[in-house]
Amino acid sequence: MAVQLDEAAGRTAPRTGKGGAPPARSGAGGRRAAPYLLLLPALLATAVFLGWPLVRNLVLSFQNLNMKELIQHLTDWRGLGNYQEVLGSEQFWRVTVRTVVFTAVNVVLIMALGTLLGLLLARLGKKMRLTLSVALVLAWAMPSIAATTVFQWLFDSRYGVVNWVLDHLGWHSMARYDWVGTQLSTFFVITVLIVWQSLPFVALNLYAATTTIPKELYEAARMDGAGTWKIFTSVTFPFLRPFFMATTFLEVIWVFKAFPQIFAINQGGPDRLTETLPIYAFTEGVGNLHFGMGAAISVLTIVVLLALTAYYLRLTLKQEEDAL
Repeated sequence: MAVQLDEAAGRTAPRTGKGGAPPARSGAGGRRAAPYLLLLPALLATAVFLGWPLVRNLVLSFQNLNMKELIQHLTDWRGLGNYQEVLGSEQFWRVTVRTVVFTAVNVVLIMALGTLLGLLLARLGKKMRLTLSVALVLAWAMPSIAATTVFQWLFDSRYGVVNWVLDHLGWHSMARYDWVGTQLSTFFVITVLIVWQSLPFVALNLYAATTTIPKELYEAARMDGAGTWKIFTSVTFPFLRPFFMATTFLEVIWVFKAFPQIFAINQGGPDRLTETLPIYAFTEGVGNLHFGMGAAISVLTIVVLLALTAYYLRLTLKQEEDAL
């Protein structure tokens, strides 16, 4: 019996190394390195397809690169000359203010209308919700250039459906109205296009988020006599505040860097009055063959966007601290 107990103890006793310490686990280091190895392909792809172009663009921003230097493969370093010229230009500051205002107006409209659509999806029946969801997905899936072409047809001055409808509704002066002839009307068309493309993302995500709210909270609010607006402000909005913060952040980036819609509608016209920073950088760089200048404007565009996002993230963190 004693021999059997000794054998059992020998089988169950942990093995020790020198000095009685347990041996190191050979697989522990591999398990710790596994997450980094899994992230390595994504980091490499980001470095190649995003990091390297950014570095090259930064280098070009310090050069005087025009058609002559491009053909003859010359490198004419200009230092901070491009940045000094851009920052000293009134056009750059007008375009910057215009871009910020344009982004703010679009994001407010997108978030307001997207929230209403998301709440509508939560209240509809199964069949109507499915129909509306399919329509939103189709609008979201349409490529930007294809959607812009459709809106060009809709707002065409001679054959557009919008002018035809307005004319038949009694606004006969709109029969041949040129929607891209003035700054405000052009921005109106662009805003309708961008808001229409962005609504599905906000609405579908908001609807998905509302499904996570316990129904008991709504029942308790109704029992307390709360109306629709009170229920939204006291139950829905506080519960979905992180969603609103994250979605607003993404929409700011999406609208701020919008390029194909604005360029395809009227190429920043009329008279360059609808240029935003991405259009301005393209026009100066590729359109006017001042590639170094265009690179400097694009770098400054990134800086402005980072400043806006940093301010927004600061507000988000402050609200989270206040909530705690």
